[in-house]
Amino acid sequence: MSKPRSLSMAAYRVLSWGVSGSANQPQIPRPEGELIWVHINAQNRQRAVVDFCRRLQQAHPTLNVLLTAPPGEDLQRWEQVDYPLINLPQEQSGAARAFLDYWHPDIGLWVGGGLMPNVITRAEERGIPLILIEAEININVARGAKWLPDITRVTFDCFKSILATTSLTVRTIRRLGVTSGKVAEAPPLQVSANPRPWPEDELIETNHALAGRPVWLAAYVLDKEFISVLSAHRQALRMLPRLTLVLHVADIAEAEPLHRRLEAMDLRCTSWDDVGRIEDTTQVVLTSTPEDLGLWHRVSPVTFIGSSLERGAGGHDPLAAVALGSALIHGPYVHQHQQIFDQLDQAGAARTVRSATELGDAVVELLSPDRAADMALAGWEIVSEGAPQADRLIDMVQDCLDQRSAD
Repeated sequence: MSKPRSLSMAAYRVLSWGVSGSANQPQIPRPEGELIWVHINAQNRQRAVVDFCRRLQQAHPTLNVLLTAPPGEDLQRWEQVDYPLINLPQEQSGAARAFLDYWHPDIGLWVGGGLMPNVITRAEERGIPLILIEAEININVARGAKWLPDITRVTFDCFKSILATTSLTVRTIRRLGVTSGKVAEAPPLQVSANPRPWPEDELIETNHALAGRPVWLAAYVLDKEFISVLSAHRQALRMLPRLTLVLHVADIAEAEPLHRRLEAMDLRCTSWDDVGRIEDTTQVVLTSTPEDLGLWHRVSPVTFIGSSLERGAGGHDPLAAVALGSALIHGPYVHQHQQIFDQLDQAGAARTVRSATELGDAVVELLSPDRAADMALAGWEIVSEGAPQADRLIDMVQDCLDQRSAD
């Protein structure tokens, strides 16, 4: 049952009256069944939120997901994901009502600051349970209505549960007059990795074929990175004569030309996609199948994440490699996954290189068993630390949905 709104809130709605223009109208139909609306206030939190939504759907397979971003955000700059992603309308009372009329979510999850009083208070009045995580004291109030008292308190008090990442934020929200019991401290959502299992017999057979040789993997390598990776491998071979490189090309069309190039360079190469066999003399295993990376991450204690040495490349998701026990090396151009690479670098789970020489040196150093193991452990702590928080939040969402169904 909704709470009576304050006089300030009533005045705020009058002052912020307006409806969404055609640019804000949904272009996709509302799916059938239960729907969770998840608002992401900052683009750099999208990855962790999407990862959480996938975990949530594993626990609740029939639940649909709608993602929203702040008004005016350029969604072309956001990562394209499996869930619909739209802008919230501007902070106008009529626009908020139109949004809720169209989507009528069963539950709302707001991530971060930029709270918008109109859509939040109208959702609460409709009996939609709301959860706020990674809370900030940051309200997006309509122009001309900032002088009204109580808007911040009323907006925060619409949430059934509020989780903030610092004790200072918790105390500040409580001092606003928000019910103390609904506010708690909790860490932010973290991205996790959930790689699919691999057949044990194939893993044993591949390790047997490698016969204890040191192995490193270069994954998602672009054609303009080939010479750097191969130069690094030749350099490392001088220190580790039995070293094997598993070279995964980012573009399948480059596999066959690269095979011919390797033969011309007098590097003994086998095409895993065609032959699926490793000889005693194999120096390079060439593959272009992304699905097989699950095998190679398990076999290789060190992984170089390609598409990262050349300006503009952007990098690739490193989490599967980390979750499967690889120490990571990467180039400086990883902006598509900058946040997680920064975390891994700071934790000592990854190393940045800028040249073929640095890459070769890093491969030799990190193939030391103790060094690779220390980095793999640091990486595992990164990918696993967010699991308890995600599980707690899944339980909160499920409890809200159960209670809503019972009502």
